[in-house]
Amino acid sequence: MTDKIVPCLWFDNQAEEAAIFYTSVFRNSKIESISYYGKEGFDIHHQKEGTVMVVEFQINGQFFTALNGGPIFKFNESISLQVFCDNQAEIDYYWDKLTSDGGEEGECGWLKDKYGLSWQIAPSILPKLMKDPLKADKLMKAFMQMKKIDIDKLMKV
Repeated sequence: MTDKIVPCLWFDNQAEEAAIFYTSVFRNSKIESISYYGKEGFDIHHQKEGTVMVVEFQINGQFFTALNGGPIFKFNESISLQVFCDNQAEIDYYWDKLTSDGGEEGECGWLKDKYGLSWQIAPSILPKLMKDPLKADKLMKAFMQMKKIDIDKLMKV
């Protein structure tokens, strides 16, 4: 592992399922390794011996750890993953894949996937557009009225 910062995603018992899902959505992604709970520590982790403990995976070269830690913690909007897209087709693709099978649409390009993890699917040009002081307010108004971002509408502002 070469990354100095690796996000650890805490799941109840869906770490392997989630890693398989994420690596199927994003190109250039793969599962690196899977480790399992043993007998040791059962009194603390309460996981059956042989169940998946940690899945290490990559999305576009970024390493992630998925941990089956039990139902103690749940994802919330205080942290999210951003996906910057170069065109509307990419926005549509990621939006549709990540909201499928129980995901939830949010405002301003935000969504939650079926595991409750928050994502923002945004055009890669948005940060540059928002720096234009003559357009920033109008862009913000348009952006705030959207769920899935429509690049054409933003470019017409």
